[in-house]
Amino acid sequence: MSFLTPEQPPKIEEPAAEIATGARLVPRITIQAFCENSQTAQLVESAAFDRRMSKVALTTHNGGVEGAVETYKSNPTPNLIIVETGLPPQEIPDALGRLAEVCDASTRVIVLGHVNDVLLYRELIRSGISEYIVLPATSQDIVTAITELYAAEGAAPIGRTVGFISAKGGAGGSTVAHNVAWAVATNLRQDCLIVDMDLAFGTAGLNFNQDPPHGLADALLANQKVDQTMLDRLMSKAANHINLLTAPATLDRTWDFEERDFEQVLEICQKSVPVIILDIPHAWNAWTRQTLSSIDEVVIVAEPDLASLRNAKNIADAVKAMRPTEAAPKLIINKLGVPRRPEIGAGEFATSVECSLIGQIGFDAALFGTAANNGQMIAEVSANNKVNDIFNAIGMQVTGRSPAHGAGKAASLLKLPSLFRKRA
Repeated sequence: MSFLTPEQPPKIEEPAAEIATGARLVPRITIQAFCENSQTAQLVESAAFDRRMSKVALTTHNGGVEGAVETYKSNPTPNLIIVETGLPPQEIPDALGRLAEVCDASTRVIVLGHVNDVLLYRELIRSGISEYIVLPATSQDIVTAITELYAAEGAAPIGRTVGFISAKGGAGGSTVAHNVAWAVATNLRQDCLIVDMDLAFGTAGLNFNQDPPHGLADALLANQKVDQTMLDRLMSKAANHINLLTAPATLDRTWDFEERDFEQVLEICQKSVPVIILDIPHAWNAWTRQTLSSIDEVVIVAEPDLASLRNAKNIADAVKAMRPTEAAPKLIINKLGVPRRPEIGAGEFATSVECSLIGQIGFDAALFGTAANNGQMIAEVSANNKVNDIFNAIGMQVTGRSPAHGAGKAASLLKLPSLFRKRA
């Protein structure tokens, strides 16, 4: 090294920006609720429609605490019991004591009460109730309490899953998904995993100029043998902060899967990667529906024409019905301004679909065609192009970095220990 040239200090990467984490799913447990009022029973039943409860078997019964005591004198107890009580505060501990005598030691109990009292709170702590929720509450409060109850103490946050699906073939959902992942990795410095779920015709490998020997298909075909170590081996590094689970893109077999075949792979991914971008094919089958119902964000990519409008509306309505407690899907209008093509205005399109419009991307055949043929992202081909600002803004939206428009009022919730102990 020449002494005339000062040594440059090594470049230190800035720390990653904070993003919203994914929703933690409740494990496969059985829940039985004993309610005194029909309104409370409806509240608990509505909680079962939350996507975090997709694995849970929940049933409701009448009778409150006494109904639960009579039931479990001759029946085994589930993993979790939810009981409503309208008893005076001084009578609640004794009633719960009678319930403890007929419950297994591992059973957890959430009490729905009508009194917010400090003395009652302290007594419930001593009796070992898992949670105490003061009514009136929302189904969201109940699901959150259950989720926190079954999250391990000190459990690390899980990755945020964002699915991109095209309203029709050729709308550009894959291209948008890959470039948004690049924006998140580059600007927010968060590790991203792109999961190419179009196993027959996926383009993630082509768009990043990668041809890995293994990918998503190997993980799915491994069935129950897949684990974190295996998944790490199947991932391929495409760029700084970007990894791929590519599709084989071969037609030597058919790629038919059951409803929950992708579930285990995605849950493993969430434990190791902060952002998982799902490139979902334009198809409608059991596993597509299940995937769209269980992820954190759904983004529909559409062209401004009538077929896309119809399909986007159908997809949005189906997703809303599957996720009644979640935000509506987000919408991106792609390929705006194709020469001599009549188009539906972006605002009118979004209003008809009833989704939030988070991006409008103009048609640029030369730019996007060059990037596709070179196996590059738009930012690599033309770093100063304004479309990169759109991808950056979309990345901020889907990772929860954009300001929320208001916040709901939290219900009164008292935290108590997670073990419902039998009294001696």
